[in-house]
Amino acid sequence: MDNTKNLDDYLAGLGISEPGEAVLPAPPQSGPTASTSGEAGESGAEFQPPGTLSPQETLEQFLTGLLSRVDPELTLTLRQGEGALEAEIQGAQAARLAGRDGRVLAAIEVLAYAALSRQGHNEVRVRIDAGGFRRRHAENLSKVAERLAVQVAKTGEAHEMQPMPPADRRVFHLALQGHPLVQTESIGEGPSRRLIIMPRTDPVATVPAPGTSVSGSPSSDDAVTEAQASGPTSAVH
Repeated sequence: MDNTKNLDDYLAGLGISEPGEAVLPAPPQSGPTASTSGEAGESGAEFQPPGTLSPQETLEQFLTGLLSRVDPELTLTLRQGEGALEAEIQGAQAARLAGRDGRVLAAIEVLAYAALSRQGHNEVRVRIDAGGFRRRHAENLSKVAERLAVQVAKTGEAHEMQPMPPADRRVFHLALQGHPLVQTESIGEGPSRRLIIMPRTDPVATVPAPGTSVSGSPSSDDAVTEAQASGPTSAVH
């Protein structure tokens, strides 16, 4: 794809947006392309017809083209992680790509799911990080979970969190999984789904009721949708 085209045209070419719809600022008109896995990437490659690219090739092509239009100095590393394709965006300005509270990253992930869907990869999960934002965020949430666990264990009273994204709930579940004094449970549905930290009543993990997660074990909702606020499959939500 011609690097002189702006980001709107690029997304429109993927069938993700219509020409003229503003998504992100127009890219620079010249400069080096972003690199992938430490090697030079071809951000100008034309988007292939459905079914011709693997999930990793699809994600690589989409993100490399996107980054070349946002900041040609950014680099991209892809790997197959546990249950998901993981993409790490690096560079001097990479952290800025996360946006406030990770909102830009979340939007990029939604677009990535749309690109994957166009290739027929509706069940593939992705995790995208920029400048270590998600890693630091997860570390901070884990520290909060540990502090709240001490509070709940000391007072004997459950602590109910405000509604949070599935990915954040999953961090709490994993941080307190196997904790000797407290356990976690997810309750509610959709945007109102929230997490409760409560005193452990049984040292042996019990089987959770449908739609809940007990003893720090992420429920299917929290695990499957950790990378999205609502799990996109064949369409963008």
